[in-house]
Amino acid sequence: MRENYRTIKSLGTKELIISKSRFIAHCTRVETEEEALSFIQHIKKEHSSATHNCSAYLIGEHDQIQKANDDGEPSGTAGVPMLDVLKKQGLKDCVVVVTRYYGGIKLGAGGLVRAYGKATSQGLEAAQIVERKLHKKMKVSVDYTLLGKIENEIRQSDYILDDIVYMEGVDFFVFVDRFQEDTFREWMTNLTSGQCTISVIEERFLEF
Repeated sequence: MRENYRTIKSLGTKELIISKSRFIAHCTRVETEEEALSFIQHIKKEHSSATHNCSAYLIGEHDQIQKANDDGEPSGTAGVPMLDVLKKQGLKDCVVVVTRYYGGIKLGAGGLVRAYGKATSQGLEAAQIVERKLHKKMKVSVDYTLLGKIENEIRQSDYILDDIVYMEGVDFFVFVDRFQEDTFREWMTNLTSGQCTISVIEERFLEF
């Protein structure tokens, strides 16, 4: 099972002016290389009149797929610095395209590296960095006499109450960090004096 990881929440765009050149960072989350390439082509089409549309992406649990493209900028001054930002921030499953409209002032190799790195960082901030943590969705079934007590205890805890279903008894659906399953089971058993049934419904990543 995949470990907890950091990525971006959604599509983010950030524009900045550096020495009269416009740099526009576009960031989004992707799960496959095909999705990354499709996003890059979409931005290139949208900004077809731009001087450069440089890109970088990092995909896979162990960063198996990673690519950087300078799109006409001097080798190593755009795509690689962008990819380095993704790596240094510990992000996964992300693609970034930085569009540049040349403003007439040459930045030099060092200036380009800083500009593309800065644009990428600010684009990621706009997209919002999140941590995805694997949780188990637990079902706790109890008698109606325990409804108030259990609901109150769960709401005051660090566990995440997802739903309450009222049938012949009461079913609580609670998200529990995968490393806390045993602790949660013990806690529920003690609270109900053993008068509960606990099961795992599914495993799912939640974002924080």
